Amino acid sequence: MGSRMRRGKPAEGFTYFGVIFAVAVIGMSLAVVGFVARTELRREKEVQLLWVGNQYRTAIARYWAENGGRLPQSLSELTQAQLTNGMNRRYLRRLYEDPITGTMDWNLYSLPGGGIYGVSSASKEVPIKQHNFRSADASFEGVQCYSDWQFLIVSNRFVAGGAKHRC
Repeated sequence: MGSRMRRGKPAEGFTYFGVIFAVAVIGMSLAVVGFVARTELRREKEVQLLWVGNQYRTAIARYWAENGGRLPQSLSELTQAQLTNGMNRRYLRRLYEDPITGTMDWNLYSLPGGGIYGVSSASKEVPIKQHNFRSADASFEGVQCYSDWQFLIVSNRFVAGGAKHRC
């Protein structure tokens, strides 16, 4: 009565190896999908930043033009209804948060005597988009961080291009 050792079938070892291999492949695939999704999310946030920044730039420029060359003292001034040329006017419907940081921590560009003439993101992240900006945003080409995407109004009274931030 010898003891019989039970030996597994050779196919069982290969099945186990196959399952481990399949789990590894699925894990790598999910990592790639996560990276692509994260990149697409950042690209969408960049599109939003360009839109929001240009909304602020346009609102500040219109405020300046319609208020005798006076600049807003705060961003909230752009959302308050003001009587301009006999009409009740708002320059922005609401204040927008920075799409990159998700907060209202905009860098504000103002003159020494007061008055905001532009905004930029507070983010020090490196932008994915580096080229092919529209002409109003041509200064954004090749910059090192989102805070260098400066949405400034252009006038001979203001420094065009603003100051570069160290990222």
